[in-house]
Amino acid sequence: MLLVDLAETSHRVASNSRRLQKISTLVDCLRRLAPEEIEIAVAFLCGETRQRKLGVGPAIIIQARSEISALSPSLTLGEVDHALERMARTGGAGSLATRREMLSVLFSRATVSEQEFLVRLLIGELRQGALEGVMLDAVAQASQVPAPEVRRAAMLAGGLVSIAQAALTEGSAGLHSFSLQLFHPVLPMLAQPASDVGEALRQLGTAAFEWKVDGARVQAHKSGDEVRLYSRGLNDVSAAVPELVETVRALDVAVLILDGETIALRRDGEPHPFQVTMRRFGRRLDVEAMQRELPLSVFFFDCLRRDDEDFTSRPAAERFAALMEVLPNDLVIPRLVTADHANAQTFFDAALARGHEGVMAKSLQAPYEAGNRGSSWLKVKQAHTLDLVVLAAEWGNGRRRGWLSNLHLGARDPASGGFVMLGKTFKGLTDDLLQWQTKALLALEVTHDAYTVYVRPELVVEIAVNEIQASRQYPGGLALRFARVKRYRADKRPQEADTVETVRQLLARTTHRA
Repeated sequence: MLLVDLAETSHRVASNSRRLQKISTLVDCLRRLAPEEIEIAVAFLCGETRQRKLGVGPAIIIQARSEISALSPSLTLGEVDHALERMARTGGAGSLATRREMLSVLFSRATVSEQEFLVRLLIGELRQGALEGVMLDAVAQASQVPAPEVRRAAMLAGGLVSIAQAALTEGSAGLHSFSLQLFHPVLPMLAQPASDVGEALRQLGTAAFEWKVDGARVQAHKSGDEVRLYSRGLNDVSAAVPELVETVRALDVAVLILDGETIALRRDGEPHPFQVTMRRFGRRLDVEAMQRELPLSVFFFDCLRRDDEDFTSRPAAERFAALMEVLPNDLVIPRLVTADHANAQTFFDAALARGHEGVMAKSLQAPYEAGNRGSSWLKVKQAHTLDLVVLAAEWGNGRRRGWLSNLHLGARDPASGGFVMLGKTFKGLTDDLLQWQTKALLALEVTHDAYTVYVRPELVVEIAVNEIQASRQYPGGLALRFARVKRYRADKRPQEADTVETVRQLLARTTHRA
């Protein structure tokens, strides 16, 4: 298949808001692929490459885009994948320049539409509307394999790419080899946000509430004395966390697969900030010195396997019971099962008082849906609000195409009289708000490029954030975490927006334990 055909499929999916039509478009594409093209195409359509890391950043990718484009499409999926594979394997002195040149050669062979597709793919901006879930249903339909079988296989494989290859070439029989296996980590189950414990109870009824600690997700696999721990991204991090390896090794169970969170705690039991915990996972560290300086604790909240029993399809209540049977209390996340609002609120307040993010609320009947962000797990966190100024906005994709969506947000800097960028967000915007802000921002336009409109800093917007982080990404050394739009503040002038110092003080209050 030519790259242009895949780019056209991506465009059609992105520009259609109806799920069934998205699926139909993908099914048509999947059925036209040669067997050796399936993994490449599914990865591209899910917004990623098979190589994952290419060793080039967004600036280089955009710079490498050729001003001269091919007149007619000729690039095949195999040729693009081969070029990316060569780039990923290029290392050593001068490798960055070599990869840039390889990328330039690739772009020079692409048409304008292919270049646009490649840029968005490689910088991670190929948003097409909940595509992984849509793609799963498309693979099921194209292969005529029941969707639950495809979903479970994808969960256990840690992704869709290899599953699509097996389903489309071998049908149901090809998925039988995908099962929960020791030392083959699965994607973690994820949660959706809830505004408060009341909303969580309305959605779930009686639920298990757990502390939500802001640490690093870990999946522990144990077979006898062999123990490995894996990160949220399914990387083996055992060497970086020897104390956790020993903790799991000491458990009096032959075979285990556990899901949990590791976090660095102060001596008084309160947590260090997330970024401090993540120092334990840096490269080229003196692990023994880091272990002495910053010991880790671990709290497990799910049991996926015990001996020969696979618990992933069992109700959560059974998995929680299995967890309590094999672990001492100090290794289990604090949990309260209740349907009472007052009790749940007290538990939430206690988690915040201990310095944690909030709580998780979990259905007692739900199976473990690896990689799925379903409604059976809800996260309830305390949010902070800031009044910031819009500095620019990026054109949207998919159903937001034609609207200015992703906002560049800045805090006021009294020292310079200007504004300091803190981050971006496209979350929290309704269709009505998107229409209004597109019109309002275009009226304030100063300049623009292919993706972004830069504006006069006149609009103040109220932003909810879960956390402020120290960051090298932005000039002010600060960044917003989980930012979303609450409302525009027509009653406020830019001179009344929050200052950089206000944001720094918020960072100091939330990281005083560091």
